[in-house]
Amino acid sequence: MFRFEKSGNTIIIFALLVLVSAAPPALGSEEAHFVSPLDLLGIRTAGDARISPCGESIVYTVSVPREASDEPGGAYRELYLASIKTGEIHPFITGKVNIESPRFSPDGSKIAFLRPGQKSGKKQIWMIPVDGGEAVQITDCGTGVSGFRWHPGGERIAYRAIDPACEETVKYDKKGYDFIYYEEDLRNFSIYITGIYEETGYEEKRLTEGVNVAGFEFSPDGKKIAASITPENLIDHIYMFQKINILEIETGQIESVSRNEGKLGNYALSPDGSKLAYTASLDRKDHSVSQGYVLDLTTGRIVNIGGDDFHGHVKNIAWKDNKTVISLAAEGAWNTISTCSASGGKRKIILDGRETGLVFDFPTFTPDLAGFAFTASSPSIPRDLFYWKKGAKTPARMTTLNPWISERRLGRQEVIRYSARDGLEIEGILVYPATWTEGEKYPLIVGVHGGPEAHYSNSWIGSYFNPAQVLAGKGYLVFYPNYRASTGYGVDFAARGYMDAAGKEFDDIADGIDFLVSEGLADRERVGMGGGSYGGYASAWFASYYTRYVRAVCMFVGISDIISKRGTTDIPWEELYVHSGKKLDEDDDQWEFSLKRSPIYYAKQSRTAVLILGGASDTRVHPSQGIEFYRRLKMNGHPAVRMVQYPGEGHGNRKQPGRIDVLYRHLEWYDWYVRDLKPIDGPMPPLFLFDRYGLEPGVKESEKD
Repeated sequence: MFRFEKSGNTIIIFALLVLVSAAPPALGSEEAHFVSPLDLLGIRTAGDARISPCGESIVYTVSVPREASDEPGGAYRELYLASIKTGEIHPFITGKVNIESPRFSPDGSKIAFLRPGQKSGKKQIWMIPVDGGEAVQITDCGTGVSGFRWHPGGERIAYRAIDPACEETVKYDKKGYDFIYYEEDLRNFSIYITGIYEETGYEEKRLTEGVNVAGFEFSPDGKKIAASITPENLIDHIYMFQKINILEIETGQIESVSRNEGKLGNYALSPDGSKLAYTASLDRKDHSVSQGYVLDLTTGRIVNIGGDDFHGHVKNIAWKDNKTVISLAAEGAWNTISTCSASGGKRKIILDGRETGLVFDFPTFTPDLAGFAFTASSPSIPRDLFYWKKGAKTPARMTTLNPWISERRLGRQEVIRYSARDGLEIEGILVYPATWTEGEKYPLIVGVHGGPEAHYSNSWIGSYFNPAQVLAGKGYLVFYPNYRASTGYGVDFAARGYMDAAGKEFDDIADGIDFLVSEGLADRERVGMGGGSYGGYASAWFASYYTRYVRAVCMFVGISDIISKRGTTDIPWEELYVHSGKKLDEDDDQWEFSLKRSPIYYAKQSRTAVLILGGASDTRVHPSQGIEFYRRLKMNGHPAVRMVQYPGEGHGNRKQPGRIDVLYRHLEWYDWYVRDLKPIDGPMPPLFLFDRYGLEPGVKESEKD
């Protein structure tokens, strides 16, 4: 159990201590002015901001990265409460904890959240009073709670949990017959509802059975639940086959109501329960959630509130009142928040990132739409908590989780535009060297986003694999292109990569490099590239097909062989419907096309230093993708190729040892081959990193005494 001190002085002092402890370790004098790798690894970020029903406070989490010497694992997450009136920050639960999904009770007097249970260690629902007291565990679910929602009445909570394993599975597992029955013996996620006070007499009740629930939301009157349901509990089905159903809580009756094809975003029932607002893709081949819809549950009429020609992507939606919806959209490198009539019509932008200089997440807001809480980022703010009073010119910044950034010399960051070879305008983010001098040419690093259903915003670009300001401090020019197929520019722009993998989309990246060289900013002979997932595919493509453009690449969880990728990924239907468009077996042209759009096909001609990194347990882009590329390069006598795999990691590294290694290793790869122009046919960078950088690896739980 945890308790927070009610004394105002204690709260303020502790909050200051938290901010001081957020500072990274002291750096050597030569690097003190620039963002270092250690700085980046210590960045704290705010998340999951929720405003109280009365609009007086905001609950949120803070992500605190583990140090190298900690036991391997993901970042810790702490729980905080911010007073909107005074600006005071109240630390509720801090330290080496993992808090998720904080939610105010309907009356605002309590906060429920997820954290590991006392006995099982699996995630359970806990509750803590807002005015102080101990946190109390509410559930004891044997398989753990994956998500929850307060019942509007405030005396019950519904949660989602995976069904227990069948008796046969348990029996055989205990005897060592713990075989993997691939995509069989699947267990569904179900909804349960339970009382939180003994005096109410509410007992736990299972609400769904025989269906897989991907998510759910209560109706405002608490009598119904809107639930997204998939045919089976497979990630591919969650990507492509979710349908919204209405569940009557008392009778258990379920009715499918949505007719969306393809990807589904968030959804909510109107205050009177007569309409359903949701975000989804425009059609099945649309590779991302892009539209906002309102479905009349009585007539079945569906309205696309933004219009299918909107030059952006609607990402989230909620209800202001029975006649008005509010939505968040990505529009180029910025986000906007708008209101619109539920019957359609012109959007009214009420908060524009281009005017505030912030890229914000979808807010939570008071019932009267007077106060908004959200987390936001900018080129110099990784992610802090903000409050916006409607009508105010700019949002108020509530936290400064990384005050040391103001003491660092950052590279200037801006949105740039250039023309691709066919005349289409392409946008991207450019970060200048921190020591930039006009007229000089600089080594260039190109960072390619994954998806390709994603885009770079004009926000803080700084993670273990996108260390923009670390690179800027090292004297690099850094470019992040939003090549065609990116989101944020409308469905037509996003669809230009459909059935054309590694086509015009990657030509756009090459044209961006040419543009920066022609502008006299980048040194043609010193260009590197890195990307993860689809960005890793781009990196492999530039290391082979476009090898003349780049001297070194880092391919992280990337694709090298489209043919084998289709047969080893955990999202084959998503790949078919929104990317390739045809099955390999449909015609011979598909085999040839897929082969010739695979980097392995051009591996023999590579003259680029290739670093291949990835999780050994990746199910999205199988580790064999890296192995295939490595083998083709090595068998053709390539002198500068290295592959490192991270045990237990999937499609991206969660634990700090792998993150630390990726950061230092790919930075050193760029320094070696791009900045310092070491010969491709000479020695590679040293293999081991931790000792050389003074990092002390942590100890695994299994190795402790």
